[in-house]
Amino acid sequence: MYPPLRGFLRRCHDQFAVDDSGAVANYIPELTRANPAHFGVSLATIDGHVYEVGDSSTPFTIQSISKAFVFALALETLGHERVESVIGVEPSGDAFNSIRLTGDNKPFNPMVNAGAIACSGLIHQQEGDGAFDLIHRTLGRFAGRELDVDEAVFASERATGDRNRAIAWLLRNYSVLGDDVDAVLDVYFRQCAVLVTARDLAVMAATLANCGRNPLTGEQIISSYVVARTLSVMTSSGMYDYAGEWIYRVGIPAKSGVGGGIIAALPAQLGLGTFSPRLDSHGNSVRGLKVCEALSAHFGLHVLNRSDDVRTCIISDYNAAGVSSRRNRQNFELAILQERASDIRVIELVGALSFAAMDYVSRRLDGEGPPGELLILDFRRVPSATTAAARLLAETLAGLAARGVTLIVAGFEKTSQLWQAIHAERNVLPKLRHFSLLDDAIEWAEDQVIYRYGGFEGLAKRTHLSEQALLAGLCSVEIDHIAAIGLARAFKTGERIIAAGDPAASLFFLQSGMVSVKLRSGARLASISPGMVFGEMALIERERSADVWADTAVQCLELPLSAYASFRKSHPASGELIMRNLAALLARRLVLANAKVDLLSAY
Repeated sequence: MYPPLRGFLRRCHDQFAVDDSGAVANYIPELTRANPAHFGVSLATIDGHVYEVGDSSTPFTIQSISKAFVFALALETLGHERVESVIGVEPSGDAFNSIRLTGDNKPFNPMVNAGAIACSGLIHQQEGDGAFDLIHRTLGRFAGRELDVDEAVFASERATGDRNRAIAWLLRNYSVLGDDVDAVLDVYFRQCAVLVTARDLAVMAATLANCGRNPLTGEQIISSYVVARTLSVMTSSGMYDYAGEWIYRVGIPAKSGVGGGIIAALPAQLGLGTFSPRLDSHGNSVRGLKVCEALSAHFGLHVLNRSDDVRTCIISDYNAAGVSSRRNRQNFELAILQERASDIRVIELVGALSFAAMDYVSRRLDGEGPPGELLILDFRRVPSATTAAARLLAETLAGLAARGVTLIVAGFEKTSQLWQAIHAERNVLPKLRHFSLLDDAIEWAEDQVIYRYGGFEGLAKRTHLSEQALLAGLCSVEIDHIAAIGLARAFKTGERIIAAGDPAASLFFLQSGMVSVKLRSGARLASISPGMVFGEMALIERERSADVWADTAVQCLELPLSAYASFRKSHPASGELIMRNLAALLARRLVLANAKVDLLSAY
């Protein structure tokens, strides 16, 4: 059940499918034929991913949900001044089919029948006989496909729609509609009979959430100006006379229909579509309401809580980009890491972490093969995270932990909102490691891989000078000479071996233990393992530029520069070879540093 949203929607579906409260709509006779057991849920993200569970592909008539999109079409084609001159934007507090107008004889808002009929009338005034074709095409553009019409439902609603006729003639009496009342009603009845699925509704809602651009087709359907006004009216009036309760409990712009559908659009995040024909006394889908309430409550998704979405990106993959820790590794360790490259994956995130962005990350992890035995998520470039994103992150980690992945998080402190959300998912904690710095996290992961494959078996074993990369190519006699002129040194754990600012008078060949090179601020530049050299910049610099500390008990051979100068006089070819080896070591470090710079600058 991964990524988390898929599992969450499945759990909601299974939990609410057993609810048999409510009844199928009967004021349109043809709607009574709906199967009350049908229940579908779909969620579409603004980057075009669609989740589906249950009867998400079962067609049903859009009914009053069409009102939101026809209102948007009227604003887009006629302009807000023309539309607002005949239709209000205030909640009515009455049932959707109330025969009542405002004090100045206008429909209260476009989400009740009077306002929707007025919208259809405005489009009919401009388009004439082509009014429904324009509405039909527009609904299809929102859904990203051509939509059919249920002619039986249209005929049934037309034959029994006396209440809507009364509303229409009342509008005609106050000059809101023109002379063609029956033609306008035919447009209205037919738009309500357009067939959609829960998936269609999710995409249509996601188009509104995406500033009017369909996330599947990429087509800009309406302007962001129109979207803002459409969502505003949906927020206040989209759920009939349940609107106040809805905005309090769920807080997402929405519209329902007596066909059993509900759409909900969270700006810059997602679109939700549900279908279940069992309705409550307000005309809203009982199961659909429960799904929306659960989504809002579980992830804290409320329009007043949201922040603008800045897409979080995966900017580096450890194995693909070659990003490694600052610890200098011996050749056999590097060989293990290269052979087991797929065991470690590093994901670095950039930008504000919203619910939609975290879902995007979870899908990337799910869709690009196994995440690796060790997965590092770095948040150091994430300036903020919504409550919903933090919750989704915790559930993403829980899913990974269940798959046996060792999880490492870096870049935030344990006092942060992210950590609190993760801590709430207690089943994650046994498999979770936390580091403030990404470099520490990568080094720990590398150590795990090296340890698992026998790389640390000889950590305490004393290495020979012949294993030193700086001395590669020297014969045994020359190496023995260097050993004879060097000074055996031992340091305790935590002891400083070199201090920044001191004269650079010697270099050190590490024979056992580990050391770290650090700035005075404490930031680590590199870590050194047995068989490597440190302090080697003394060969080209006069002053120490960083501290060197013993991470463990250390044994090393210190070679004073005065002794090395004597060696070079007696072995000039070997001295030149050592300098070439030094150049090769520095070149390798530069290549790694450039790889990191190129990776970061690419974003």
